[in-house]
Amino acid sequence: MLDTLSLGRRPGSMSTVTRTVPTASRIGLDMIAVPVGGEVELDLRLESVSEGVLVTGTVRAATEGECSRCLEPFDGELDLYLTELFAYPNSTTEATTEEDEIYRIIDDLIDLEPVIVNAAGLELPLQPLCSEDCQGLCPECGVRLAIAESGHGHEILDPRWAALAGKFDAEDASSQPSTSRVNTEAEEK
Repeated sequence: MLDTLSLGRRPGSMSTVTRTVPTASRIGLDMIAVPVGGEVELDLRLESVSEGVLVTGTVRAATEGECSRCLEPFDGELDLYLTELFAYPNSTTEATTEEDEIYRIIDDLIDLEPVIVNAAGLELPLQPLCSEDCQGLCPECGVRLAIAESGHGHEILDPRWAALAGKFDAEDASSQPSTSRVNTEAEEK
């Protein structure tokens, strides 16, 4: 919450806010977010305009996530640039917009949390990666391919061909001479 009382309503008046605040709730998406209690750094400029207060600046916070390919936890950084108008009560902007179209100043206070939550939801990736070249997991055994030996793979037999493969294995065994038969032929000579 930011107090706008000291800013006043005279268009052109401005103030800056540099603050670090802990988060009261998790901010982000399912696989990556700013954790509860994480520190959010605010570096903002509040400028009074005729219809409200224009808030611009940066928001930074550390994120914790899980890679969508290999499922390993990783840390990251959220860096947002905000530009948002908060309308004064009884202003033309407030009167001509729907409830969810614009943010409003209530009791001379600006609530930045919904702005940061919405901006973080748009900025954070839906499928975060621990690194750009993450290979993910082996689809057969589930081992992380980053730590698997070189040439890791599995010979997979299509179940529709399994009976035929078994037949070929049986033919290969019968076409090869047995060791006792080879020894007997050698003794006869």
